[in-house]
Amino acid sequence: ALSQTPSISPISSEGREDLQVNRLETQIWIKPDIQKTDVDFSEILNAIQEIAKDVNIFFDELEGVNSPSKDDDSLLHHGNLTSTSDDASRLEVVGEEVPDKNKTSGLYFRDGKCRIDYILVYRKSNPQTEKREVFERNIRAEGLQMEKESSLTNSDIIFVKLHAPWEVLGKYAELMNVRMPFRRKIYYLHRRYKFMNRIEKQISRFRGWLPKKPMKLDKETLPDLEENDCYTAPFSQQRIHHFIIHNKDTFFNNATRSRIVHHILQRVKYEEGKNKIGLNRLLSNGSYEAAFPLHEGSYRSKNSIKTHGAENHRHLLYECWASWGVWYKYQPLDLVRRYFGEKIGLYFAWLGWYTGMLFPAAFIGLFVFLYGVTTLNHCQVSKEVCQATDIIMCPICDKYCPFMRLSDSCIYAKVTHLFDNGATVFFAVFMAVWATVFLEFWKRRRAVIAYDWDLIDWEEEEEEIRPQFEAKYSKKERMNPISGKPEPYQAFADKCSRLIVSASGIFFMICVVIAAVFGIVIYRVVTVSTFAAFKWALIRNNSQVATTGTAVCINFCIIMLLNVTSETLIIFFTEQPRTESEWENSFTLKMFLFQFVNLNSSTFYIAFFLGRFTGHPGAYLRLINRWRLEECHPSGCLIDLCMQMGIIMVLKQTWNNFMELGYPLIQNWWTRRKLRQEYGTQRKTSFPQWEKDYNLQPMNAYGLFDEYLEMILQFGFTTIFVAAFPLAPLLALLNNIIEIRLDAYKFVTQWRRPLASRAKDIGIWYGILEGIGILSVITNAFVIAVTSDFIPRLVYAYKYGPCAGQGEAGQKCMVGYVNASLSVFLVSDFENRSEPTSNGSEFSGSPLKYCRYRDYRDPPHSPVPYGYTLQFWHVLAARLAFIIVFEHLVFCIKHLISYLIPDLPKDLRDRMRREKYLIQEMMYEAELERLQKERKERKKNGKSYHNEWP
Repeated sequence: ALSQTPSISPISSEGREDLQVNRLETQIWIKPDIQKTDVDFSEILNAIQEIAKDVNIFFDELEGVNSPSKDDDSLLHHGNLTSTSDDASRLEVVGEEVPDKNKTSGLYFRDGKCRIDYILVYRKSNPQTEKREVFERNIRAEGLQMEKESSLTNSDIIFVKLHAPWEVLGKYAELMNVRMPFRRKIYYLHRRYKFMNRIEKQISRFRGWLPKKPMKLDKETLPDLEENDCYTAPFSQQRIHHFIIHNKDTFFNNATRSRIVHHILQRVKYEEGKNKIGLNRLLSNGSYEAAFPLHEGSYRSKNSIKTHGAENHRHLLYECWASWGVWYKYQPLDLVRRYFGEKIGLYFAWLGWYTGMLFPAAFIGLFVFLYGVTTLNHCQVSKEVCQATDIIMCPICDKYCPFMRLSDSCIYAKVTHLFDNGATVFFAVFMAVWATVFLEFWKRRRAVIAYDWDLIDWEEEEEEIRPQFEAKYSKKERMNPISGKPEPYQAFADKCSRLIVSASGIFFMICVVIAAVFGIVIYRVVTVSTFAAFKWALIRNNSQVATTGTAVCINFCIIMLLNVTSETLIIFFTEQPRTESEWENSFTLKMFLFQFVNLNSSTFYIAFFLGRFTGHPGAYLRLINRWRLEECHPSGCLIDLCMQMGIIMVLKQTWNNFMELGYPLIQNWWTRRKLRQEYGTQRKTSFPQWEKDYNLQPMNAYGLFDEYLEMILQFGFTTIFVAAFPLAPLLALLNNIIEIRLDAYKFVTQWRRPLASRAKDIGIWYGILEGIGILSVITNAFVIAVTSDFIPRLVYAYKYGPCAGQGEAGQKCMVGYVNASLSVFLVSDFENRSEPTSNGSEFSGSPLKYCRYRDYRDPPHSPVPYGYTLQFWHVLAARLAFIIVFEHLVFCIKHLISYLIPDLPKDLRDRMRREKYLIQEMMYEAELERLQKERKERKKNGKSYHNEWP
């Protein structure tokens, strides 16, 4: 056997590159002799392995001295996809024939056997050649196989293809505690009584008559995901016989292989030095231009998936998930997790859960709106407003605004009733409870997903230090308590000072947003007078609505402009945390705070400040002693709040969807157009997969940040002011149904395949959602009490109306409410700068003496002119009491629900305990069975050893 081992004396460049092949040939030559003789060759095998290790070390030392540059053409093949290397010829001698499809698919090395697990891209003209040489030499020392290809479109671009052999995958899978399937699941069924079995049979028979659920995916089109039907355990090479291995090439799926290769690349050195390590640093300093795993082929096929099946998982995801034709079906989350990893799978699981929970909220909100429609003709307040032709309202702005009849605001009063009616309070309570139920049940859903995806016992690895942190604090070091190695250290005083600077920067940016809102307020004040003097009668008669509409559009433009400019500033103001996850959490919190204030500041102004501090006719409060503050419409301020929310929500969601899909589509279309012009259509279709993926758009630098941020801001818009706009959940639901397919289409077709990474939950976003849920209770209490007319109507019905003292509050009790809510003003008491140009003679033929305005004040001839009436104080006390009672009641309900709903479902807890027990039993039985087999084989061969297990 020793005489048949390959010679190791010649040391050539080919020999150095073919070390893996030589070791493989060594094993293949020895194996037949072991089968032919009865001699124990364990010592010979150990000796050969030691020789191979020495050869490996010797080669590595020689490579550092004599190896040619890895960036030269010695390893380079200029886009020749059909040529085979010497490695491939040797492998084909000992292995089976390779299908031609593998050689031309662009997913394998030129030999057609080694699957490409990772792609690195660099340019020949890049000066960082030496770092790449050292890095690639160390990659080979780790056991990874490498091939290079030049780009078909640009000879300066080089693609480095990496493949991890079985030995490397097994070694690092064990180090990374990758869980792999080892036994089929045994589903334990509880014992049931005969009566219950009969009932279940009758129910199943009745279900057979009903049509099948249209939202469920066809199981025939989905592959059998083995890991979901098997118990899993951390991979171990010593217990490899325990695991279900049908084929070593497919045992580790593509996402897991890419994750293992990325793990290796993050720990490979590229330069002498303590921290000169990892692919991320080479990407940041420009040594490599891109790094990504490959998509599994094309997402389109000439044949139908129903007749010919899916070409690959990407094609399957496109047909069953990213296609618009399946918008009403459930998401194939297990397939998403298998292709993109647990982190992206959790995002889509959360998005799907949020969208599903929006159905009851949208239904109740639509019911509240329809209730307002059906009761519109019976609303006493709307009737009185529409019939009040003899009530003349005071002008709403200085000079140019005319007197107007109250009946002119009839349409606005009816529209207000659609959103502000008897069901509004119930809906606000429902939405506060809904937010709690959503979060509590998401925790349960996340627990089930974590169990199914083997994330229960998963712990994040010790993260590497950010290069920026290392560069800034490399002079001062201390011992890491986990790894025991020295690392850069940031002093406490420096950390505090940076936190203060960071907080001051964010505060300054929020002040900029408030200044922008102040500018919008001035615009509204100035423009309402301009529109009131406009030539067109349509705008002149609806000057306040025109002012609100244009102000909202301008506000939206300012919001989007600030969002674009804020990203760079927030990155600058974010302190320098030690790890990437700490930086992401800090950046996420700051970015969310800024964008939340930016999006909702104008809405807060309209809801709680518009028309509240204007004074009264004759004594208006003015801005900078010049501009009179804006008043609410005679029908109330709620119509302004509804317009603000409706326009902002629709415009922002439309813009976000366009930017998410439209921007990558346009960029990819432009790239394809240039390639088509230069190389023609036929040439483009023959591009290998790595070339096609390189021309796609990379996933943004912040991962899923933009996707989560968009949905969390929408969640805030849906819950915080939902009492003023009950249709917000319906708009959010319609947007999310589109959003799921847009994001799926973007991930499958427009972006490079992101690295499959693991995560146990949605991270810091859950805490932000809880904070929004608490804030929504407070804001909805103030919207009902302050912005709407619910409390003034209630006080009038029980205290001042026709039913006062009777304990009733129906529509008949609201007779005279409009007149009681308006105060009287003497026209001669107007200030000179507020006096209107017209005297109101067009209404009665003579100049007006009195006009009305919305407030609870005494008449001009009372002992205290224009002082607050007793009704004003009753309304104010009722508002404060409602806020306190509403908040305490809703918070008690929220906490009660949180207490009653356990985070872990009982059946899941039982399944976890039973699985733990079964795994221990199976491992023991498998080990015992292996030992018994070995003992029988030894006895059969006439060998016996002492100290054996019984």
